Amino acid sequence: MTTKRKLPIGIQSLSEIINGGYYYVDKTPYAHALIEQGKFYFLSRPRRFGKSLFLDTLQQLFEGQRALFKGLFIDDKWDWQTTYPVVRFGFGDGVVQGRASLDDRINQQLSDNRERLGLPANTALDIPGNFRSLLMAAHQKYGQGAVLLIDEYDKPILDNIENTDIATQNREGLKNLYSVIKDADPFLKFVLLTGVSKFSKVSLFSGLNNLRDITLSPEYSAICGYTDDDIDEVFKPELEGLDRDKIRTWYNGYNWLGTSVYNPFDVLLLLQERQFKPFWFESATPTFLIKELGKRQINTLDLAALHSDQDLLGHFDVDAIGTEALLFQTGYLTIAAADEPIPGIWEYTLSYPNVEVEVSLNKALLPTQGFSISAVTKTRSTLLKALKTCNFELLATHLKALYASIPHDWYRNNPLNNYEGHYASIFYSHFAALGLHVTVEEASVNGKVDMAIQFNNTTFIFEFKVVDDKPLGNALAQIKANNYAQKYVREGWAIYGIGVEFSKVQRQVVALEAQKLG
Repeated sequence: MTTKRKLPIGIQSLSEIINGGYYYVDKTPYAHALIEQGKFYFLSRPRRFGKSLFLDTLQQLFEGQRALFKGLFIDDKWDWQTTYPVVRFGFGDGVVQGRASLDDRINQQLSDNRERLGLPANTALDIPGNFRSLLMAAHQKYGQGAVLLIDEYDKPILDNIENTDIATQNREGLKNLYSVIKDADPFLKFVLLTGVSKFSKVSLFSGLNNLRDITLSPEYSAICGYTDDDIDEVFKPELEGLDRDKIRTWYNGYNWLGTSVYNPFDVLLLLQERQFKPFWFESATPTFLIKELGKRQINTLDLAALHSDQDLLGHFDVDAIGTEALLFQTGYLTIAAADEPIPGIWEYTLSYPNVEVEVSLNKALLPTQGFSISAVTKTRSTLLKALKTCNFELLATHLKALYASIPHDWYRNNPLNNYEGHYASIFYSHFAALGLHVTVEEASVNGKVDMAIQFNNTTFIFEFKVVDDKPLGNALAQIKANNYAQKYVREGWAIYGIGVEFSKVQRQVVALEAQKLG
């Protein structure tokens, strides 16, 4: 059995990990491939995915710190006799509130890079001139092209995304810096910019058309994060006593058209705490995201299977943030399927990556649907009891109380209450927020099932209908007529069809009919 090591929670320094006796997942195959294949790169990944550690790994590699790479993939594949000057920027610290503060931050980092590389002080009058002269001087002194690594390139914009004026100021300030990169090509060996979002090249990079975006390159899907193999091999000493399948359903599932990965932050905290919790979601989910989704009146049912094309997925700017791009780039949805209906034109199906995100995001969105999170959480035991005992009278009472708790003002301010999807969305978010296994709009040969819940060796098939006032009995009838139960037959499992009818006049559940189907 592999010897236990320390868990590298929050550590972004390769030297500290290697020399400090921490677990390390070898990402040098990706570093080697990038360097061999090209020169200018961009990578977008959600927060806390290991981007900073990967950049530090590249820095140590280019600086020739061979002792750190002993036994790693790249150890015998790298020319350790040649070293390169590394220029590094990072915008992860603090919140930059305005152009003047951003310029100060940039100037300080330009000065820090000059001092670290032993270069003369700046004589240029502006940031672009200072930056260009830094790259030229590094190339001249070391006789090799400079390596440029920029971490969290977009954070000064994202931190102020709710204040368009400041966000725009910061975007222009960053553009002032990044615009130098294209014409500095003769002085550069390698360039990698990383961040959470993918701002358009027009808005930030001023013609840097040779910047290869590897965000959706299948071969680099696992460049950050841990794979299933990493969990089983590297962290094998830590797995005893933990349900391996549960680890997978809770934390795996992030996908960029290749190998799916786990968020490292989740895995490391799980192995330390030995409890399943939404570690990543609770670490820094922006209030802006929840407010924005509420403002856009997002139907939470759609989030389980949101469709996007390649343009929408990459469209992100200060004054134009598509819902698909917002949720995908921040890590709350991931690519579940990809299709190329026309050569060169890709369409994607987005969905929750795992249980952690589905449960946590739906819980966070409850207030946008008129609910109190604490009130819903308190009713958890009643709901679970109703499902466990197949007590559908109790279930109906619970759901009626749920809808009755929505304030009248919420309906007045939200015009969605006439639509079937609105009621079903509330229903779905309520169940998903409690951690139940919920699927929606699942296709079968007989049609699409509105919602299915699998719990306690029982599958509950739901069909939702909106009626003017009085119940019609059509919901349960549709489940039976279309034989929806056929898809869910499993040995040892019971199946119930549940038809739910909502009155748009009463704004309430007016009928809940259930029947055992298998």
